[in-house]
Amino acid sequence: MEELHIPVLLSEVLHVLNPKVGESYLDLTAGYGGHASEILGLTRNYKDSVLVDRDSFAVKFLKEKYKSESLEIVNDDFYNSVLKFVESGKTFDIILADFGVSSPQLDRSERGFSFTKNGPLDMRMDRTQELTADYVVNRYPEWKLAEIFVKYGEEGQGNAKRLAREIVHARPFRTTLELADFIKSKSKYSKMHPATRIFQAIRIEVNDELGLIERTLPLLPKILSPGGRVAIITFHSLEDRLVKNYFREVSEHGEESELEIINKAPITAGKNELVINPRSRSAKLRAAKRR
Repeated sequence: MEELHIPVLLSEVLHVLNPKVGESYLDLTAGYGGHASEILGLTRNYKDSVLVDRDSFAVKFLKEKYKSESLEIVNDDFYNSVLKFVESGKTFDIILADFGVSSPQLDRSERGFSFTKNGPLDMRMDRTQELTADYVVNRYPEWKLAEIFVKYGEEGQGNAKRLAREIVHARPFRTTLELADFIKSKSKYSKMHPATRIFQAIRIEVNDELGLIERTLPLLPKILSPGGRVAIITFHSLEDRLVKNYFREVSEHGEESELEIINKAPITAGKNELVINPRSRSAKLRAAKRR
């Protein structure tokens, strides 16, 4: 089948997770199966493994890709999935979560994630949910827009308030390019597109991305088998900070710690990968092992 998404840090993920024949595998953000196909190719254990994704397009692709295997594929967000595994007592030898937005989501204009492709203001990973980027941009009060621009886009207070005010006065906005071009017209020149952080902030708000991560992290040791490994890939400092702080907190209790950190510093993409896949430039990989 067509390879829709280049998995980031693939060799590094395989190194830290060290998949072995017969081990069970949980992919909490399986996407289009880039990492999963390599890991499952090494474990060869489909019946005890689960692939999860909240994007119905990705799930449809995965079900077609693995239609000949007895592999469980779940259309849900990773927090709800982990909760169900905790309640059922199910554990895994290997867990992977890649918190990035997949290439098909960015590249398909109708998904509304990209500020370089014209499409509706959508940005939903789960197309069944009600909250959309359109609602955030056109219905949120000025103070709330400024708040998420600072909190999730890491914009400065002054610029966030100014952009929020400009957007409220000029709305409604209906398409991604309409909003992106407006933000650019109201911003000073910079190497990075002025809409980058604003679109990130809106996307995180729409999908509750940080909230899901915060609620999921403390549950991971409960579904990880003794000696099991968990690897997490993040794409911006807000996500990485949550993972770094959580791993540090649960590994600081000596022999009583639930997890042992595998790599003290985050692993990043090498020069070769950066040439092949420029989107990997912001990826950071952290991993831990269950005691």
